[in-house]
Amino acid sequence: MAFKHFRSLSSLGLVCLLAVSGCTSKGPDHDVMAKVNSYKILRSEVDKMYNSQLAGAAQKPTQAEEEALRLNILLRIIDIQLHLQQAEKLGVVATDDEVESKLTQAKAPYTKEEFEKKLKELGLKEEDYRQELRRNITIDKLLNKEIASKVSITDGDIKSYYNQHKAEFNLIEPQYYVAHIFVSSRPGARGGEVTNAAQADSQARQKIQMIYNRLESGEDFAALAGKFSEDPNTARNGGELGPTPESQLKSTDAATREAILKLKAGQFSSPIQVFDPSTHQPMGYRIVKLIGKEAAGQRDLNDPAVQQWIRNQLRTQREQVLRSAYDEVLRDKAEIQNYYAEQILKTSGAQK
Repeated sequence: MAFKHFRSLSSLGLVCLLAVSGCTSKGPDHDVMAKVNSYKILRSEVDKMYNSQLAGAAQKPTQAEEEALRLNILLRIIDIQLHLQQAEKLGVVATDDEVESKLTQAKAPYTKEEFEKKLKELGLKEEDYRQELRRNITIDKLLNKEIASKVSITDGDIKSYYNQHKAEFNLIEPQYYVAHIFVSSRPGARGGEVTNAAQADSQARQKIQMIYNRLESGEDFAALAGKFSEDPNTARNGGELGPTPESQLKSTDAATREAILKLKAGQFSSPIQVFDPSTHQPMGYRIVKLIGKEAAGQRDLNDPAVQQWIRNQLRTQREQVLRSAYDEVLRDKAEIQNYYAEQILKTSGAQK
């Protein structure tokens, strides 16, 4: 359905690799890349995020690309500092219990070794990650207090939106909502652990069977997708593929199509071998889950799913406007000095 609302959830995600909030520069001025009121943003903070984002890159960026990335990172740190300083003024902070609860949730899908490996890939230690959680929770609480709590969507707002966009709620064909867990069988697909096609296929079949067994034992599909699926575009979203029109379903591979058509909402298939549509060579294995199906036709305003989608849509729109205005006011009231931006202009000759 066009108005189906999906939220991407990730237990680790892309965390900001900032130094501990509140540290100040003890080195020479060239180590300070910017100031936000009294807070000095050190070159080491920017370098840490910069190196993390470039980890595993195939080639070194050009000077222009490097400057652009560093500048974007610096602007992000400035925004974070503005929010943290405002949260401190208002007494809005993350509690130890909130931090530990979030950390426990992040660890839940992983073994101790797997979680440590994830942190290592991000260039973090557990204490770094705990600090980042504290920072994120604090900013979320600030924005909830200052923005989200001020947004109210009435029944009249929902009705007005529906009447203005009624055609968008008329499905011309049935829609299938599907999620999958995918495991590649191509050689070297998992960090070069396999050396030939036969070994790759064997390992993939073992892995998908292990996942299937865990599903059969009652484990959550979305959690297993986030932990094991090798489709990076959907793994972080619990494996959800989004709405699939019936005509599009007919064009997918026969095994997947037949499996989906046999499923009832909430059910998942047994492992299916997937082939590359262009080469007809095996790509891997997948397990598909039918989340739900929507029949063709006009969705009415009294449909709870329609109302919820409109409510979410209007709330998101209004929060975005308020957030932009809120951030602009914070910047106007702050004393911000971006030395790195000045340096770029001077070096390029744009500033005389």
